[in-house]
Amino acid sequence: MATAVGLANTWRPVRGEDDLETVTQLRAFLDSHPPIAGRDVSRPLTDDDLAEARTVRETVRAVLETAGTDAARAAEIVNAGLRRHRVTPAIRQDDDEWWADVAPADPDHPAAHLAAVTLGSLAAVITTLGPERLGVCAGPACRATFADLSRNGSKQYCTRTCAHRASVAAYRNRRRSD
Repeated sequence: MATAVGLANTWRPVRGEDDLETVTQLRAFLDSHPPIAGRDVSRPLTDDDLAEARTVRETVRAVLETAGTDAARAAEIVNAGLRRHRVTPAIRQDDDEWWADVAPADPDHPAAHLAAVTLGSLAAVITTLGPERLGVCAGPACRATFADLSRNGSKQYCTRTCAHRASVAAYRNRRRSD
């Protein structure tokens, strides 16, 4: 799930910043997130890989932005992304544990890898915890996305920093009203 949120948040619309503008930035992102089994991490990346990864990012961000308000649309977006990148369900074994997972048809293809990891985890959250667990920060100057994996599912902000800023602003507004 961290990969999905991290990928979506490589674009910060409020600030107009994009951390996925170059092949070097894509390599850094991929290297900072765990690869799926069998993926060749040493393969040189191309501008086409970058363009496709940015397309996956748009898909992931669209799911995170719509899941809390239009779950059916978010599911459509996930399903279309999984089909586009030929991602299929798979069962794998780690030591003595069995896992249901998703795998791309071509694990060496970075966009297919990102689609499998990110869209698979979004689908898992939607189906196990509910679509309202995915969202966009309620901070007025922030459009970062988040996945709420907490027990009570009441997260509204992407980070404690944004939550603190909102609390301080509310406190100041109350003080001005007095």
